Amino acid sequence: MARPKAQVRATQTLISHMAFCWRHPSLVALEVGWRWLVGIPVLLVAWHEWQRILTQVPLATVGWDRLEWQNPWASSVILAEAIERYAPLVGQVLQWLVPVALLAWAVVSAAGRILIVRRMLGLEAGEPGSATQPSLWRTLAGVAALQGLWMVALLVCFWCWYRGVGWASATHITVGVQPDLVGYLCWLIFLSLGLYVLWAVTSWTLGMAPLVYLLEGCTWTTALGRSFRLGKELSGKLAEVNLVMAIVKIALIVLAMVLSAAPLPFSDAFGPDFLHALYCLVAVAFLIGNDYFQVVRLRSFVELRKHFRAANAVGR
Repeated sequence: MARPKAQVRATQTLISHMAFCWRHPSLVALEVGWRWLVGIPVLLVAWHEWQRILTQVPLATVGWDRLEWQNPWASSVILAEAIERYAPLVGQVLQWLVPVALLAWAVVSAAGRILIVRRMLGLEAGEPGSATQPSLWRTLAGVAALQGLWMVALLVCFWCWYRGVGWASATHITVGVQPDLVGYLCWLIFLSLGLYVLWAVTSWTLGMAPLVYLLEGCTWTTALGRSFRLGKELSGKLAEVNLVMAIVKIALIVLAMVLSAAPLPFSDAFGPDFLHALYCLVAVAFLIGNDYFQVVRLRSFVELRKHFRAANAVGR
């Protein structure tokens, strides 16, 4: 019997997944909870280390008070010298802060993903998961390894962007020569959007691996391998969803920028305290909105996998 072709439009089903997550705010609360549980302490530690660095090298000593926003070339020279002064000190902190933060993020995100997936499957009489579930600690370790691998890949992507922008700056903005600002900005836009789209199109493989591990009960290495061999149809749908979610994130960033800039013409009437409170409110709203769409993405991945597994079962 020929396998029936699975007819499903991933982008069209996103609306139903958004409605599902909206009707079950506990899923979003779990996502917000685990992200803020690890994010807030890391930010506090980073802030404490930054204040310690400022006591060693105050901003006044690097010419911060001489910045002229109406003279970008002079300001860029001051900023470059400031970065050169702070880079060794910041690098010493990052040598231990990044591994610790990565480990904490992997463990906490693994616990959060397990709770959300189990809660999501429990809300419906859908797929119960694997019949041979490993122990809780083994499950946590496996998901943490896959989550950590995802974060390492993201850090590598950021590093490639940083090196690429550094190359563009070194080749287009040089001392003693008229800077090629147009060429530099072209490379900056190309590298930023290019790596962003590349990450959006390919990172679904690492995002799908923890789900395969949780739902199929295999080893984490096997789940990682299977996430790269899901079939052309399912892989295309997952990449489509990931790309749409990347576009949604850009839309959220633009919306946050608009909401932050809208009251600026009335800053004299509102006062600085109001603007600071507004910026904090917009930032929190952006983070919650981003977490909401992360759950929508997870829900879409689960449902797409369920749909194509059912289609394959019918075709046998």
